[in-house]
Formats: sequence, C-alpha cells, structure tokens
Amino acid sequence: MTIRLPDLRGGLRAYEPRAEPVALTPGAPLTSRTVFSAAHVVADPYADTSPDAPAAVDWDATLAFRRHLWSHGLGVAEAMDTAQRGMGLDWAGAAELIRRSAAEAKAVGGRIACGVGTDQIADGSLGEVRAAYEEQLAVVEESGAQAILMASRALCAAASGPEDYLEVYGHLLRQAGEPVVLHWLGPMFDPALEGYWGSSDLDTATDTFLEVIAAHPDKVDGIKVSLLDAAREIDIRRRLPQGVRCYTGDDFNYPELIAGDEKGFSHALLGIFDPLGPLAAEAVRVLDTGDVTGFRELLDPTVELSRHLFQAPTRFYKTGVVFLAWLAGHQSHFTMVGGLQSARSLPHFSRAYELADGLGLFPDPKQAEERMRNLLALYGVAQ
Repeated sequence: MTIRLPDLRGGLRAYEPRAEPVALTPGAPLTSRTVFSAAHVVADPYADTSPDAPAAVDWDATLAFRRHLWSHGLGVAEAMDTAQRGMGLDWAGAAELIRRSAAEAKAVGGRIACGVGTDQIADGSLGEVRAAYEEQLAVVEESGAQAILMASRALCAAASGPEDYLEVYGHLLRQAGEPVVLHWLGPMFDPALEGYWGSSDLDTATDTFLEVIAAHPDKVDGIKVSLLDAAREIDIRRRLPQGVRCYTGDDFNYPELIAGDEKGFSHALLGIFDPLGPLAAEAVRVLDTGDVTGFRELLDPTVELSRHLFQAPTRFYKTGVVFLAWLAGHQSHFTMVGGLQSARSLPHFSRAYELADGLGLFPDPKQAEERMRNLLALYGVAQ
C-alpha cells in the first residue's frame, strides 16, 4: 500500500511506508558520553483554552514520555526550549513540570537537569533579572535536579555590555549549590537573544562566555552550545578549563561533535534526541565499545531528518518533534500548548513522516501511517 504525500511544488507523490521498525530495546547504561534529551510536553487536548492562556498539560502522558527516555539510558533536560519555554509554557507551568519530573526521576533513578531562566518577567532592571534567575534556581535546586542556566531575553534587553553578563552570571554561579550547565542559545532558536553575552560579534561574545567560566570553573559542570556552528563549538570546547564539559546543542552536526577528534569530544544535550531517543542511545552504546565507525553508521543517517525539523524558522522545530511523538504513539493526539501545532506546513509534516519512517523510528509503522492519513484527510488530501 502506498500513501500520497504533498510535495513542495503543490503536487502529490506516492510513498510506500516501511513495514517494520528498527528493533531498539533498553540496554546497558551509557558510559562514554553523558547524553540528555531535551523533552517536549504533551498538551491536554480536552482543555478549554486558547494560545495565549496558561498551558494545559497532560501530566500522565508527559511523565510517561520521560520514563521512556530514561528507560533507554538517556538523561532528561527538563523545562528547556523543547518544552516550549517562552513559546506556550509559562514559568508557573514550567515550575510544576520541574517539580513533577524531578520527583519522577528520583522514583525511577533517572538523570535530570532543569532549565533556569527569567521568563516570569518580560523585562526589567539587572537587579530584577538577577532576582528572577534566583527564584527559578531555588525551585530547581529544591527539586533535587541539576540546574541549567538558560539564556535570558530580559537580560539580553537589560544588559549594556559584557560586564553586565559577567556580573549577573558571576553572582548566580557563586550562589549555586552545585555545578550548573551554562546554555548559550543562538538567535536562530530565539531572535530575542541576538547579541547575547554583550556583542553580536561571535568572537567577542565567545570571549565573554569563556571569561564567565574561567572565573568559576568549580561551579560549571559544562556548557551547552546551540549555535549550529560546528567549528565554533570545537573551538570553544578546546578552550574550556579542565573538567568542564561541552554538551553539544548542535542539531545539524551532532554525530561528528559527539564522536570527537584527537583533541576531545562533546557530550550531548539535544532536542533532536527527543524523537531519536532509542536510536541515539543505541548509537552511543556502540561508541562506548570504541566503535566510532559503527556509531556514525547509526547516527549519520538521522541528520537529514534533524536538519529538516530544525530548518528556518528554527524556533518552530518543537512542532515537528511533537508531530513525530504523536505518530510514534507516545501521545494520542497532535495538539500543542500555545496552539503551536499550526507552526509548520503540511508538506513539512509529510517530509518529516517520510524521513522518520525511513529510519524505522515508529514502533508501530501501521499506526503511524493511519495517523498520517488522518492528518492528510483533515487537510483535504484525498487518497
């Protein structure tokens, strides 16, 4: 049986779905790399809400997806941009998500790190930005999770130069009870972060970023770099103080960055490891044996799907992630907080389905095909 999928030229093309998925089962813990999947949230489809109202979350389905990731040996990066922070999930919802997920991680023995930001304020003075960070840091630390200091729109707006970033981050790192992960999120993921670290010149911004780390190496477990620039990440990675890890956030070049070179490698904290979770874990287990070629053979074919999901405007990649979770059976519907299911086109969904199916990512290919047919029918595409 074939399915007719829309293409980018306004026509339809025939596609024959895969009959069997790739067989991937939970295995031994990962040893050579620390790998986090930045996980999405599942909306409550029965909630009577609107895109600008507080998020209505299906907590059972959301936590079940995290258990799925933990079962494959992955860590969960919680309440990050993949969970729609600042794009449908407000701070009140994120705080609840952090508390619930951290408790679930403790119950099942899963690793978790949670995003700390300033999204309870839209703007403010440097003092107000610092206080907002402190409030969120306290929630994460009280939950028992590791903290990820995320980039702040409010800080980007309030800061007059690099010295303000040095002051705010220095204050937070001195206050943190345990080493944190610093997250540099590029403007392709959030246009409001243009000029972060006090300069739009990336070389200057990189120097400031590294100055923050050099001043507090005992309080920085690692950094997450999300600039979609492999060469820059490698340069930053080689300049880190001893013991500070680099977690790649590059959803375009992750296989080569995780594999590394003679001078080092990146760990991973990736949104694409939400839909790729079991396959990514299997690839890292192969890498654990020292088989770099086998690792690349498993992971390299996934890059086309990742680049498709993260194509410009990159900030809407969450729509493709949730779409694939629906097709894979991790949730019963394709509804997102903030109404973000409307952020990508039908041809985009069709190509995402084709690429994911070709990789064998759907545990039940027949169910995925039926759900894709339902979506096509909803858009008026006759089969």
